[in-house]
Amino acid sequence: MTQNIERTPPAAPDERPGGGLPRQRTVTARPATPWWRRPWMIPLWVITAAFLYLQINPFVGTPEAQAPVPPHDSFPPYYTLLIVHMIFGTIAMLTVCLQVWPWLRRQHPAVHRISGRFYVGASVVAGICGLVIMPFAPAPGKIGVTMSTTLWVVFTVVGYWAVRNGRYAMHRRYMLYSFALVMNNVWALFASKVVFGLELSFDFTYFAEGARWVGWVVNLMAVQWFLYRTARRPVEGPVR
Repeated sequence: MTQNIERTPPAAPDERPGGGLPRQRTVTARPATPWWRRPWMIPLWVITAAFLYLQINPFVGTPEAQAPVPPHDSFPPYYTLLIVHMIFGTIAMLTVCLQVWPWLRRQHPAVHRISGRFYVGASVVAGICGLVIMPFAPAPGKIGVTMSTTLWVVFTVVGYWAVRNGRYAMHRRYMLYSFALVMNNVWALFASKVVFGLELSFDFTYFAEGARWVGWVVNLMAVQWFLYRTARRPVEGPVR
């Protein structure tokens, strides 16, 4: 004699019983969207180029004694490490723009992988140099910069570890966190240009403190919102 037994259907592969972000499935790459249908890439490149020009130009051909840096008489390697930090930071910002370009990732996966390795190496070098010279930086905003720089290096290394172990959803998440942190520098520079350009009256200490926190916190919040919004989107595995 047979019995009708009700069975609970298995959970969908993209659902997590405990809540939180749904699991993302790894699938093969879908057809690439033409680059001109990614309108946010052009502003990203323009903003990055403008930031790098405004940040680096004052140091080009300028002797150390005339460079716009804080006093560092008690730490002679300061200026050298600052230049190394800026060089590798420039490489990181340029290569991260390649990393978040979906068309390039799908159409030229080898370029994505190679530029990703450059990004990881440049981020680690720039981050470590930044942390070494941080004790000699101006006091306002020092804690905020230290936290953002530390998280930048940690997230980048975790993202690289994830892709090396085939955890592509985790790789995507932590590299987006890393992207949010490396691009937070843009906030402070452009905000200072606007404030000083308009000759506004303000307390520089509060401004510097706020500028060193708001940028990376807002960027991380925006990335986390994006991750929740696209949590059920299948994650693409490597294209061979």
